[in-house]
This record gives sequence, structure tokens and C-alpha cells, in this order.
Amino acid sequence: MLMRTDPFRELDRLTQQLLNTTGTWSRPSAMPMDAYREGEEYVIAFDLPGVSADAIDIDVERNMLTVKAERRPVTKADDAQMELSERPLGAFSRQLVLADTLDTEHIKADYDAGVLTLRIPIAERAKPRKIAIGGRTERKEISG
Repeated sequence: MLMRTDPFRELDRLTQQLLNTTGTWSRPSAMPMDAYREGEEYVIAFDLPGVSADAIDIDVERNMLTVKAERRPVTKADDAQMELSERPLGAFSRQLVLADTLDTEHIKADYDAGVLTLRIPIAERAKPRKIAIGGRTERKEISG
């Protein structure tokens, strides 16, 4: 139902994890996701822990789905000293090419417990249907 647009995206994500680099809006980090079909919908779930709902941007242009998010630093007291910082901050982005068989006009988005879930209905034209067989209704008799 979808195609990856960048074959090196997974390699970039692993490199960023190893080097502990963070994303910026000009060069965002990838966000992990799952994609599966559930009944008459295609479901895509993105992991965005620590991201507020107002920092998520979802766009669809033709069949290109773009999800952008930004994890901002938590404000600390003036006398706080950072001892350890492993949670990545910055921008995250993911672009997916959706198949023509998905109805991009009726995408539903929910955000709960750090997971952004998009539900995309399967288009009517992509659903299986029965084809009636037409033919002659008259019968001819062969006489001999």
C-alpha cells in the first residue's frame, strides 16, 4: 500500500542513533513507524514520545504523505544541572508515497500516549467485487 521514498533512510536512522545526532528542520531525523492493513483501513503508527500534539504537522499532497514533528527541550529551573541527556531533541520527519488504492481525502489522525496513528480507508475502486457474467438467454435446438 505504500512505498519508501528513500532507500537510505533506515541507514541514516541507525547512524544517527549511533552518533547521537539530533534532527533540525533542514535535516530532520527519521521516526519509527509500523504500517498494516486492518479490515477496510490502512493503519500507520508513528512513535513520537515526548512530542506535544501541537508540534506535529501532517500533510497530504496527491499521494505523498508527510509527517513532521519536533521534540522541544523541557524547561528546567535556573539552578538545574544536566547530568545525562539521552533523549533526542529536534525535528523528526517521514515521507511516504501512498498507493492509489487509498482514499487520501478521508484520513483520520489520533495521537495518544506518544503514538500518532493515521487511519486511511481503502478506496472503493480497490475493494474486491463480483462481476456478473452476461450471455445469450435464447437457446437454439439442433434438429437432425
